[in-house]
Amino acid sequence: MKILVTGGAGYIGSHTVLELLNAGHEVTVMDNLSNSSMESLARVEELTGKTVEFRKVDLLDLPEMKQLFNLVKPDAVIHFAGLKAVGESAEKPLWYYQTNVTGTLNLLYAMEEAGCTSIVFSSSATVYGEPESMPLTEKINMDAQSCYGRTKEHIEDMLVDLAASDPKWNIALLRYFNPVGAHESGRIGEDPAGIPNNLVPFIAQVAVGRREHLNIFGNDYPTVDGTGVRDYIHVSDLADGHLKALDYITSHQGLHTWNLGTGNGYSVLEVLHAFEKAAGKELPYKMVDRRPGDVAVSYADPSAALSDLGWSAHRDIETMVRDHWNWQKNNPNGYEASSIHD
Repeated sequence: MKILVTGGAGYIGSHTVLELLNAGHEVTVMDNLSNSSMESLARVEELTGKTVEFRKVDLLDLPEMKQLFNLVKPDAVIHFAGLKAVGESAEKPLWYYQTNVTGTLNLLYAMEEAGCTSIVFSSSATVYGEPESMPLTEKINMDAQSCYGRTKEHIEDMLVDLAASDPKWNIALLRYFNPVGAHESGRIGEDPAGIPNNLVPFIAQVAVGRREHLNIFGNDYPTVDGTGVRDYIHVSDLADGHLKALDYITSHQGLHTWNLGTGNGYSVLEVLHAFEKAAGKELPYKMVDRRPGDVAVSYADPSAALSDLGWSAHRDIETMVRDHWNWQKNNPNGYEASSIHD
């Protein structure tokens, strides 16, 4: 199929583009490069021996996006593009709503006008908020606790209403847990601009000398060692989930929602110690106060994805941190060869 991937130069996008190309699909990437690099796609081409068509287009530029659809005529869209930092979203809510919600609305208008009605949407486990029980199933009511999470919730609501309004739409909502790791080659990986917002890329930057130490937010949670527990998933397993969801919606109409996680939780200290083992050295850390809004434990029930898609995550935490370290040590400054981003 011809697949348009928005945000395809980013972390999860580039890994998914690689898997799409390996599966024989034609791929066009649409990205504004605000938090990504063309170098990721150059390396995807190097790894696959195939060509990626690239268009620098912003979600907020509806006329340009309509032109792109007329030019490419995609069979389906995988939609990654958007802003994703929880802390930043609290400081700049209008920017987040405009980019994520209005941007997706523009994308859907362009899709409808072009007669392209299949979309896989990159959602997030943040839509669940603070549920009373674990593991998290897709049936739990959404109750996002952050502006970022609420933008994902709004987009999901939009897509639910769209699917209900017209049976020609085929939609997958993929609620990710915590993507980590990198392609096993070490050639593509996560390259956050500025200070990393997530645990593993931060640990990786400590390990490579870009950060002095890791701050661990809270050591008094009711968990195995007092630190927060999360479900981490290898980015290559996540990419595979997108291909499985894409295959599914091409033969199943309507809207479908799946968690993409491992179903296992690891504490912050467990992840840190696993990374230390992979890097072969101790890494400095400090215990600091809890962050507002953080829950003690969060992990997926991924059984629906297994029964519907035949998908499950195969890579364990040791593989995740090994591959992440392999990427970071070979690319200490990410895709920037000679300069640190911040």
